[in-house]
Amino acid sequence: MKVGRGAEAPPFLVMDVITAANARAATGAHVLRMEVGQPATGAPTGAVHAAVRALQARAPMGYTEALGIPSLRARIARHYAEHYGLAVDAGRIAVTVGASGAFPLAFLAAFDVGDRIAMAAPFYPPYANILTGLGMQPVLLECGPQTRFQPSIAMLEALDPRPAGLVVASPCNPAGTMLSPAELQAISNWCDRNGVRLISDEIYHGLTWGTVPESSAAAFSDSAIVVNSFSKYWSMTGWRVGWMVLPRDLVRPVECLAQNMFISPPHIAQLTAEAAMDCSMELEANKARYAESRAALLAGLPAAGFTRIAEADGAFYLWCDVSALTNDSTEFAARMLAEADIAATPGADFDRMRGARFMRFSYCGAVEDMCAAPERLRRWLG
Repeated sequence: MKVGRGAEAPPFLVMDVITAANARAATGAHVLRMEVGQPATGAPTGAVHAAVRALQARAPMGYTEALGIPSLRARIARHYAEHYGLAVDAGRIAVTVGASGAFPLAFLAAFDVGDRIAMAAPFYPPYANILTGLGMQPVLLECGPQTRFQPSIAMLEALDPRPAGLVVASPCNPAGTMLSPAELQAISNWCDRNGVRLISDEIYHGLTWGTVPESSAAAFSDSAIVVNSFSKYWSMTGWRVGWMVLPRDLVRPVECLAQNMFISPPHIAQLTAEAAMDCSMELEANKARYAESRAALLAGLPAAGFTRIAEADGAFYLWCDVSALTNDSTEFAARMLAEADIAATPGADFDRMRGARFMRFSYCGAVEDMCAAPERLRRWLG
């Protein structure tokens, strides 16, 4: 029998690490969970209370409009005015089933089978895997410390032929580095001049540490697609709500695709997300805990042998060059879990050519666990 191209999708290795870590924890081991970008804090209290009130009122929880409930779209538009000083029409907002649901909608609306879409390597694996599954071609730009693991105009100019699209992420996963406003503006302008559709992944906005100012591609290009999510800053991973700011020419195409592919995002999750946007005090307290964990790891990991760490401008990851310790990060991660009870993600997930010498540590777990990790690693490595 025929098997489709999608059956050849590679695994998202972090999910395999989660499975292994769960099995290890089931034996009674105290596993320090540093493998996944899932905040330990959970949805803010005010948002949960809003969900409970809606359920207790027995409000109908049916299909919503494919692009989301109007009040949430308006609240997201207000967020752009308050946070970035940008006037974004709520009609350009598309609420999605997480950022993961946004990417296939964006790719299908903007590109055709066979189109080439550029992105920095290391990169978030589903970018390339979704594109490949849709019959498009990822073009990987090898980035390193010299460009802070971000693409440069020089790299883009060297592309021949020009790609149909470019995916950027600031802060990026896994490296946590950011594009400055001037760099993002220059890339946006280059894309507009060259007819390249820009997709800007901004899901870690709100989780930045003051080294580089946050900026949105929506400020620099009317043709860019901006992707964001309630999973990270708003601590709502399992609620599966994200959004896009769309160019006007893609609003109706995305709406039609969403109608057919997803019908709508979950109704109760949209109500909860809207309430979460007014829980800033609790969310900023969460951010302060991440900052404490970040500081403890940046201070402690070098003494444990992890001396080459990417600039952690934002998100909640540390991207570590471990070539002095191993040339096989997948095997290294397996031993770390089995022998030190620390779950972290091998770099092979994020960089096909160089990932064997990198590890990603997530620090959005419990502060006490993050603070304990460097000493546990030091003892393990001897």
